Amino acid sequence: MRIARYSLMFTILLAVAVQARAADSQNSAALAAVLRSNAAKAEKAITCKRLAVYGHQDAVPALAPLLEDPELNSWARIALEAIPGPAADQALRDALGKVKGRLLIGVVNSLAVRGDRQAVGALAERMKDADAGVASAAAAALGRIGGAKATNILESALPDAPPGVRSAVAEGCIHCAERLLAAGKRDEAAKLYDLVRQSKAPKQRIVEATRGAILARQAEGAPLLVEQLRSGDKAMFRLGLTTARELQGKGATEALVAKLGELPADRQPLAILALADRGDAGVLPAMLKAAASGPDCVRVAAIGVVQQLGDASCIPVLLAGAAGRNRAVAQAARAALEKLPGEGVNEALAARLKGAQGPVRKVLIILAGNRRIQAVPALLAAADDADADIRAAALTALGETVGLDGVSVLIERTVAPAHAEDRGPAEKALMAACVRMPERDACAAKLAAEMPEAAAAEKVALLKTLGAMQGKTALKAVGAAAKQGSPELQDVASRLLGRWMTADAAPVLMDLAKSDLDAKYKIRALRGFIRIARQFRVPEAQRVQMCQAALEAAQRNQEKKLVLEVLRRHPSLDSLRLAVAAAKTPGLAGAAQATALAIAQKIGGSADVGQLLAQAGQKPVTIEILKAEYGAGAQWQDVTAEVRRHTGRLPLIVLPSPSYNVSFGSDPAPGVVKHLKIRYHMDGKAGQASFQENAPVMLPMPR
Repeated sequence: MRIARYSLMFTILLAVAVQARAADSQNSAALAAVLRSNAAKAEKAITCKRLAVYGHQDAVPALAPLLEDPELNSWARIALEAIPGPAADQALRDALGKVKGRLLIGVVNSLAVRGDRQAVGALAERMKDADAGVASAAAAALGRIGGAKATNILESALPDAPPGVRSAVAEGCIHCAERLLAAGKRDEAAKLYDLVRQSKAPKQRIVEATRGAILARQAEGAPLLVEQLRSGDKAMFRLGLTTARELQGKGATEALVAKLGELPADRQPLAILALADRGDAGVLPAMLKAAASGPDCVRVAAIGVVQQLGDASCIPVLLAGAAGRNRAVAQAARAALEKLPGEGVNEALAARLKGAQGPVRKVLIILAGNRRIQAVPALLAAADDADADIRAAALTALGETVGLDGVSVLIERTVAPAHAEDRGPAEKALMAACVRMPERDACAAKLAAEMPEAAAAEKVALLKTLGAMQGKTALKAVGAAAKQGSPELQDVASRLLGRWMTADAAPVLMDLAKSDLDAKYKIRALRGFIRIARQFRVPEAQRVQMCQAALEAAQRNQEKKLVLEVLRRHPSLDSLRLAVAAAKTPGLAGAAQATALAIAQKIGGSADVGQLLAQAGQKPVTIEILKAEYGAGAQWQDVTAEVRRHTGRLPLIVLPSPSYNVSFGSDPAPGVVKHLKIRYHMDGKAGQASFQENAPVMLPMPR
């Protein structure tokens, strides 16, 4: 049954294909008839284009005469290049003897597109044409057609080719060489490339042929490649760099590496980068050798390659460079060691750190921190070294590597350092360790436990670290220091709390704002509380409660005005009520009224809003609506009567619905954003305003 189904499917597909061919044949015949008719040339041009899709060889007789037409030559060739079968080839070959100049060049190009090897002899004759354009087109066409006969013709013609044709003949030879190389005939291809390379062809062809000659020889092309890398000609040097990336195979890599030292010192870095792009592990030994000695620029470039391709075996060379006196090499080597990939690198560095001495020891300590290598015992030993630089480097590394159980060491070095100069590095290390610690509250507890016994300066350092850590335990400790500590600690703690990054600091700040601390600390705490209400995401009801608490705690109008800004930024009916209440505060009425108006403009649409504005001291005004229109573009409707109906003695106009379309009974311009435009008099002054669809309507006071 399966065979029967497949047979049926094949029969159906065959029938469809036959029908499609029949339809194409009919289309081809009909289109050919257009070409034989007296149709306009523009119509015939489009017909040729369609024949490129539907054309059969029976349309060739209608297309062939058009090759002699200056206006339709290119259109006819579009079709002939696409139509299968020998008839199209013959038509193009026949046209070689009938057309000249530009038309002849076009026919030659079409023969190249079709790869017609029967045209090789005729094209060889056209290479002798007095018209350099025709001769050049013929030479290029022979190269694109290829084959032994075309190759021999071009090879023989190149030495004595006229200057105007020489580039095209060389191009043809290069095309033939590419075909030979693709067919695996590398020796023949190299011979042909060399012929062009050693000819008097233009520079561009020499460059192309040199590239081909190198690639055709594979590993044996390395000497020729190095020759280009050493060349004083910039184009050939660039070719060498490009080809160094293209030449394939381990043998090629080894050959290039062997020749690397023959290049001028200023060329070697670029050649090294080209070798690195090959991604071949065989490059690494040579790069290590170059990284170990030689000109600075070469060493730095080689170190960069080692960083990409190296592994733990490269550590000795890189360490020597990193610990050396050459600044550029040392920086490159340290950067390479920090990023050196591969398994076992960290372990190898840690093993070397245990017994390291001198400059290498400092490099290894820095690497332990930057790579976060688990080498705490060795770092602790280094933190007690007689050399201050070693101690500082070790403390910094400990800050990047210790776990929770090691934080106590850094606390001790911060609170009671054996050497005064260690205090700064220890504080920074403690900060780095604590802010990256996943056990944030447990770590903060260790710091808080040290606070009572620490000296004033050390308490400040611990407080700053707690502030950087954040978290509940840190918040509690900083809050306690702000309330119970010395003035110095109160100053630092209140500043830290004022910049706290979580909303749970609000109760602590409000508690400080209501305390009996010095006024400047209370003000700082209150401003920090207001900042949380302004910037943090909290439920709106909670935000209003916070603003109410801040208004009650504030003793100066400066802070109360900050609260009004919060209300303005987060408008709601509740925030409007609070602003209205604040308008009764002496010295705050103007700011509170302005805030109430700003909130009303944003929320609008409620009779309660108008009543609240009146309570805020908004004076009644006389408003006369002159004209009100609602719409967009050319579609507007007069809504003056409806707007007048809802206008009272306040600038706020409360429409029946938040939707303008509902309030005004229709949508004058469906699908687009509309506007409400109002011209009016307010207390005798003329004004006008425009409101985007569904916005609250608050008429501004005219100036």
